[in-house]
Amino acid sequence: MMAFLSTSLILFAALWPSLGSGAACPPASSGLATATATSFRSIFTLPSDADKGQNILPNVKDPQAVNVQDICPGYRASGLQTTANGFTANLDIAGPACNVYGNDIANLTLSVEYQAADRVNIQIQPRYIGPENETWFILPESIIPAPRAAASGAGAADSDLEVTWTNEPTFSFTVTRKSNSDVLFTTNGSVLVYADQFIEFASSLPEEYNLYGLGEVIHGFRLGNNLTRTLFAADVGDPIDENIYGTHPIYHDTRYFTQDASGNLNYVANATDVTKEYKSYTHGVFNRNAHAQEVLLRPSNITWRALGGTIDLYFYSGPDAETLIKSYQDSMIGYPAMQQYWSFGFHQCRWGYQNWSVLQEVVDSFAKADIPLETIWTDIDYMNQYRDFENDQNTFSYAEGAKFLGKLHENHQHYVPIVDSAIYAPNPENASDAYPTFDRGVEADAFMFDAEGDLYIGAVWPGYTVFPDWVGGVLNGTRTLEWWVNELATWYKNVSFDGIWIDMSEVSSFCVGPCGKHNLTLNPVHPDFSLPGEPGNLVLDFPEGFNLTNATEASSASYAASTQATPLATGTSSSASTSTSSSSTSTSYLHTTPTPGIREINYPPYAINNVQGDLAVHAVSPNATHHGGTLEYDFHNLNGHLILNATYAALLDIFPGLRPFIIGRSTFAGSGRVAGHWGGDNASKWYYMFFSIPQALSFSLFGIPMFGVDTCGFNGNSDMELCARWMQLSAFFPFYRNHNVLAATPQEPYVWAEVAESSRSAMRIRYALLPYMYTLFANANAKGDTVMRALAWEFPDEPWLRDADRQFLLGAAVMVTPVLEQGADTVGGVFPGTGKGTVWYDWYNGTSVSEGLKTGENVTIAAPLGHIPVYLRGGYVLPLQEPGMTTFESRRNPWAVVVALDKQGEAKGELYLDDGESLKPEEVTWVQFSAINGSLAATATGSYADSNPLANVTVLGVKTAPSSVQLNGKALEQSTWEYQKDTSVLAISKLNDQTSSGAWCSNWTITWA
Repeated sequence: MMAFLSTSLILFAALWPSLGSGAACPPASSGLATATATSFRSIFTLPSDADKGQNILPNVKDPQAVNVQDICPGYRASGLQTTANGFTANLDIAGPACNVYGNDIANLTLSVEYQAADRVNIQIQPRYIGPENETWFILPESIIPAPRAAASGAGAADSDLEVTWTNEPTFSFTVTRKSNSDVLFTTNGSVLVYADQFIEFASSLPEEYNLYGLGEVIHGFRLGNNLTRTLFAADVGDPIDENIYGTHPIYHDTRYFTQDASGNLNYVANATDVTKEYKSYTHGVFNRNAHAQEVLLRPSNITWRALGGTIDLYFYSGPDAETLIKSYQDSMIGYPAMQQYWSFGFHQCRWGYQNWSVLQEVVDSFAKADIPLETIWTDIDYMNQYRDFENDQNTFSYAEGAKFLGKLHENHQHYVPIVDSAIYAPNPENASDAYPTFDRGVEADAFMFDAEGDLYIGAVWPGYTVFPDWVGGVLNGTRTLEWWVNELATWYKNVSFDGIWIDMSEVSSFCVGPCGKHNLTLNPVHPDFSLPGEPGNLVLDFPEGFNLTNATEASSASYAASTQATPLATGTSSSASTSTSSSSTSTSYLHTTPTPGIREINYPPYAINNVQGDLAVHAVSPNATHHGGTLEYDFHNLNGHLILNATYAALLDIFPGLRPFIIGRSTFAGSGRVAGHWGGDNASKWYYMFFSIPQALSFSLFGIPMFGVDTCGFNGNSDMELCARWMQLSAFFPFYRNHNVLAATPQEPYVWAEVAESSRSAMRIRYALLPYMYTLFANANAKGDTVMRALAWEFPDEPWLRDADRQFLLGAAVMVTPVLEQGADTVGGVFPGTGKGTVWYDWYNGTSVSEGLKTGENVTIAAPLGHIPVYLRGGYVLPLQEPGMTTFESRRNPWAVVVALDKQGEAKGELYLDDGESLKPEEVTWVQFSAINGSLAATATGSYADSNPLANVTVLGVKTAPSSVQLNGKALEQSTWEYQKDTSVLAISKLNDQTSSGAWCSNWTITWA
């Protein structure tokens, strides 16, 4: 191995010697496919209308829809009762029930509880559970816990939030921040509507408000004031501004103020005057409701609608985003799962790796190209006819797999397979179609029922399938969890995986209703759509601007697309699957009206703006039944969350004492406690690369920091330039994976020489930063810190950053400014805080780049292909480690420390050390770094022993040349350090011998005089 650092100053691009030289889901209409692009099963195909539901016109798009605010009476409060930490009251309907989108509930209970100094809970729910509302649903705390009042600091007197109410003209409530008298939320001016299938409440908002969150959605980070956010889990390929996989009913509201001469704070909309001093406050609102919901953001107000459940609002006072996120995690959803160290390495996947030999070729190609590879993944290609927990013995045999995985693990690399969320129901007339996983599930009462009490049989990849009943397992004692744990553990005996990838968990079904109930003799069946690469469905799409750099190929692809054959014709049979859908004309829409005492489950009277229209399209129908009689209508948004919890329990059983590694698609508030998330079925487009940043920042807000997207894009074909830029960008996301669709052109980073070089360069930085990233996760797991951060979170008093989502911070110290446009060799970026003295340094050469910049100034930065601008923030010390080809190798390499001094010549930082895998490590060490007055001190506390030496220390921002450098008071030889005047960088090297017992085995101080 080459020397860790040369004796002379080395640019940051070469801190260490060279490292050397993908299907989770379907394309637009769903998921996975056969093992090769051209293979096709000559089997029955679902009818073309199997997944077409009723023609539904969303109310928000219907000009004739009734506005409940115009005709509903609202409520009046009475019977006020003071409680230990708040008050309660009765709410009674203030006039004749309107019953527009459900049956109005006449009698409600209001409960207000000051739970902590920064948190207040407002609940409104039915007063009686009786004949008029016997089907009313209250979210069980055994599924989604609800916080209680803190042991101390609770109560109105200690809170910065104040809740008031009035009956004029009808009941409304208002939440005010006491410290600045700002009204955060008020329903005054609107009426509360509360029916068995429709709840509406609204609040006015200030002009040009700044709201964030309300996921999951592909959208800019700042949501804007003309958007309808639907919260309904959907299996759909990442459409813009529509509901997709997860449900996170929380938003942040950031407001900027100026102070007048009297000390009063005045709200400022669109604050852009950089000469003024601003003060921001951020509060949060979480609605603990798992039903289908809509949140309407309009220029002057926010309106919240739900198709069931209760009003269970939690207001967090902040007053800044980081504090708010910590409090939300601490009180409501739990802290994020600590990840195993290896999970931060690079992951490679694609839909279309046909067998173990192909996987070995991919692994070998990474090594040959000198590109780090930590983990190889398989999509459903490995499965026996797409069935969970069974490998295809012709292509992914257990014997050959054992050899492949044994070799992989010997090289300290890892393997993660996909597991889908539906279970194949075998053909009862075909004895060879036996499927023990199904049989054991039936025995364990593990599956959902249809409305008639029979197994609910929909359709997913293997054909007609059943669906695990996670709700029944939690609420009614079925053995669903036990069965799931057993199936994963049994499979592990044949396939030694290292983590699990959960897909299709919204939960997805390729037909409307229990279409397989009377058709199991047709199993296995083909989906009602053609798969990528099948006749009529060649993958011919390319990134924007592809024609500018690849004119001939683009022309050929365009011609082929225009002449592509008709998509797969669907089969016909007298015993074809039945569908609950019916044909509708483009002008005829299904509308239902409330029926007294009955909930319209499949077609609620209020139609949300669901991306799929009918709630049963590409999903299990709302009237599917769980054990105990509860309905899918009430639990749909929780399926993904519950299967992640079950998988976490299974991996703890398989790997006792080790942290489970899980990446899941559908999530809910709190899923981050057990799993990470990837961004789903994006496409090989430049705009999807851009949207990955606001999506990642939103999941930081949601408490799921282990986030990444399908790098280089999933659907369509990538190209060299897009893939090079994307591999660079994703190198700074916590979860780093390349993945693409079946039949698309390969996009492994070694395919193009330019992408390989860009990847090696970016990975060198990522792997060097792994100790820093791992420390960020330790703090996230321990106290709710964020990992990827919006610029506005770290610089809350700079309103021009409120919608900055083309740059981001990794922790507080590393800022990334990627190129996101085709053909660009420069990028615009802002350096926050410069007006108040913040210093920024170029990662690659250590020079200060912020001197002379004006506050909020946008700077043009050179960024030729292969270069991603990265900057270090003054005031921080970063622990680094020499990059290796795997995290195992990296963790055994020498250490380095980079000190980025602030304007006062000071900096601080920390390092977390443990074994990298234990759920509850017995030995840990924290190292604290402090730089001040020309010295850097490292102080270690703890019992975890790391024997790797310290190789070098680089100090940025040293204004005068030192005459000597000392380690623990002993002068270092001149040959071991160098000061570069033009960059103000002090580079100290050759420290290995002085720290041969380990960089952190004893405390040390380096001084420069």
